Amino acid sequence: MTTSDPIERALAAARDLGGRLGGSPSSASLTETTTLLADLASRSVLEARVAEPHLDALIILDECPSLVDVGALRAGSDSTWGVFAAEAPGATLQARHEPGRGWRLSGVKPWCSLAGRLSHALVTAHAGGERRLFAVGLTGGVTVDDAAWVARGMPQLPSGPATFDDVPAIPVGDPGWYLTRPGFEWGGIRVAACWWGAAMALAALLRGRARGRDSDLLHAAAGRALVHERSSGALLRSVVAAIDAGEAGSSLAAAAQLVRSAVRRSADAILAEAAQALGPAPAALDPWYAAQTTDLALYLLQDHGERDEARLSRLAAQQGELPW
Repeated sequence: MTTSDPIERALAAARDLGGRLGGSPSSASLTETTTLLADLASRSVLEARVAEPHLDALIILDECPSLVDVGALRAGSDSTWGVFAAEAPGATLQARHEPGRGWRLSGVKPWCSLAGRLSHALVTAHAGGERRLFAVGLTGGVTVDDAAWVARGMPQLPSGPATFDDVPAIPVGDPGWYLTRPGFEWGGIRVAACWWGAAMALAALLRGRARGRDSDLLHAAAGRALVHERSSGALLRSVVAAIDAGEAGSSLAAAAQLVRSAVRRSADAILAEAAQALGPAPAALDPWYAAQTTDLALYLLQDHGERDEARLSRLAAQQGELPW
């Protein structure tokens, strides 16, 4: 798609990837989806960041055990989807069922990425003391606070709060289903694939610069980046292949967390190597490099760092020895 609007390009890429998964996106292998997302992220972190939740929503809707009539929300093949499941103090979205009117959502939902540009979203809301997932249209009754977004990474992708005012919604699965389904962990691996694809491109850039200059320091940085890229990439592919083969078993949550934490650490290291080895020139003068590095740095903060690593240790202790 030829357009000067980066978000329009990103939305077009999201629809394209969704179309590649066909009529039953939940049947696509994790190898296929992670490969598609990593390849997209190697070219544009922003486009991968938009495409990943779009694919996640399509997969969730397809794997839901009960039919979700998104047609009632005027959703179709040209729709663009987000997934808004974050919680924050002082921001609560409530769901209520009204006779003759169905489910309605009211309240504030934090971290609604691109809510002002997407057509639809899957949103978690509180219903009767439980969290439940709903499908909604974003055109009526939704007020987005884009002014709250001041990030320098992904500045075109505001992720501020959205206020829902009596918005019609369709339940997706039973209460609690969204968080307990196996696909929840797979979604985390697809995000890690985006991180890895972006870091892979930066490691490749370092190797290219090292080939053009006979500098021990530059070659050393490129070598360290290569180690980080290949080791985390090998783990990512190994775990994904095991999941596709049905071999993850009860270690799925630990495997997914292991991949996320390993890729996050390697991507952080590659960002640091690139910054140290290349200096300020590409960050100031190269639009692709500047966007990739700042966008990736922000995207990586979706990971919870030491809290996630503590979770990994607890999962491993419960599981025993992991096969990876």
